[in-house]
Amino acid sequence: MALNRREFLEKTGWAALQLGLLSQLPVLSRAAAVSNTGLLRSLPEAQGVGSAGIFDFVNAIENKNLNLHSLIVVRHGKIVVEGWWGPYAPDLKHTLYSLSKSFTSTAIGLAVAEGKLKVEDKVVSFFPTDVPATISPNLAAMRVKDLLTMSTGHDKDSTPSLRNSPETNWIKSFLALPVEHEPGSFFVYNSGATYMLSAIIQKLTGETVLNYLTPRLFKPLNIVGADWEVDPNGINTGGWGLRLKTEDIAKFGQLLIQKGMWNGKRLVSEDWIKDATSAQVESKGGARKKEENDWLQGYGYQFWQCRHEAFRGDGAYGQYCIVLPKEDLVIAMTSETADMQGILDQVWDHILPAVKSSPIAADKTAQNQLKQKLSALALSIPKGKPVSPTIATVNGKSFAIDENALLVSNISLSFKEDGCDFKIMDDKGEHLVSCGINKWKHGMTDISTLPLKLTQTVIPGETKTKIAASGSWTDENTFEMTWRFIETAHYEVVKCRFNQGDIETEFVRSLAILGNTKDTRPILKGKLVR
Repeated sequence: MALNRREFLEKTGWAALQLGLLSQLPVLSRAAAVSNTGLLRSLPEAQGVGSAGIFDFVNAIENKNLNLHSLIVVRHGKIVVEGWWGPYAPDLKHTLYSLSKSFTSTAIGLAVAEGKLKVEDKVVSFFPTDVPATISPNLAAMRVKDLLTMSTGHDKDSTPSLRNSPETNWIKSFLALPVEHEPGSFFVYNSGATYMLSAIIQKLTGETVLNYLTPRLFKPLNIVGADWEVDPNGINTGGWGLRLKTEDIAKFGQLLIQKGMWNGKRLVSEDWIKDATSAQVESKGGARKKEENDWLQGYGYQFWQCRHEAFRGDGAYGQYCIVLPKEDLVIAMTSETADMQGILDQVWDHILPAVKSSPIAADKTAQNQLKQKLSALALSIPKGKPVSPTIATVNGKSFAIDENALLVSNISLSFKEDGCDFKIMDDKGEHLVSCGINKWKHGMTDISTLPLKLTQTVIPGETKTKIAASGSWTDENTFEMTWRFIETAHYEVVKCRFNQGDIETEFVRSLAILGNTKDTRPILKGKLVR
């Protein structure tokens, strides 16, 4: 019986090695061991990819602090490189942000193939009870195609208006917005447009986009455990909010490169993929001139064109599905970076030149070098002293917190030999984060991730989040923790400062660190309960 990849690694004693260069085994046995994941494994050189180029890519990413969380490279349908920067791991989902859009586009393509709609259909035709009393000519003219190509005619992204409106019906809010330009004539990146595609799917099928895609796309690709954020009325957000594993992203890219075919069965129309991944409109974005800018190569149906005759789905802070049809190459990545163009630059500078038209001679030195590199991938843990004299006065003690906007009333820290339990009480109850000392401790927490995110929408039914946490003493009176919410792109730093019976607790989210801005949450101040 074939083993799945995790069982295989465990049985061979390599569970800690998060890599795909299983070069000590013959290719055939290695492929058989992991075949039920959907993509086979191979050595890079056997598929015409130089290990040295991938090694240089990984080093460049790290040297430039581009904060990758995961990387998978697929050549000729086989995974030739895979790595995760701990505490991120193969079995974890990851927030995709706007890479979700490409999946919403695919749902529309499937619905078109089923005869449920046409791209020329008018948007208002789907929502007769949600249209404004007066429908402007531009709103009346807006087509599904205009939603797909981000050319709705809006002068700016509609998303903030949807999320910030007191109106909980986002469809109604979208249709009420002024449409300043003729639809089809003006590109502006508009996540609200993608939300409307999701709403159309739900209106036509009675299913969320997630549920609609599950039997048609996710199940055939063996994508399990996917989830998607929703609006106040349970409609998937469409333009963001999908969570998948990195290999799921890679399988989606491989489906695209195979023009919609998977295991001999057509899942998506070849014509749809051609239209979706071709330049339909002139795009905008980025700060560089066109020949150096992957945001000025054109936009399709929720896919970006790239330089080097490639296309991609991408999401905020570096969630990527990059497809190079000419090279028969797919690159899937997740990250939290402030420099998305920087990651693409390293792909073009290092991975693309490593790809050859035919198999190349095995380079054992480069393969071993890359294998060792991938097996040791890890994000740095801020390290300080493991103990402090302050522990004796604060350990297990309760601190009453002054009135604050977060409605926090109590904080306590309990120190053990190898970790610390941080507890915080607010209006919703007590919440716990258990952290290691100078090492990650994995667990679950019901502390909300909403303050960390770019968007304030939720996964339905999710009450606890996977977390990896570490802490140490940065000075005698300051215990600092890093909490990585490892199925999101984000983390936060939590600092507890003690001073003669007083405590100050400061939260700094990673997006504030990336943007060099101040976290808007207040510093919590309190006193020891004696």
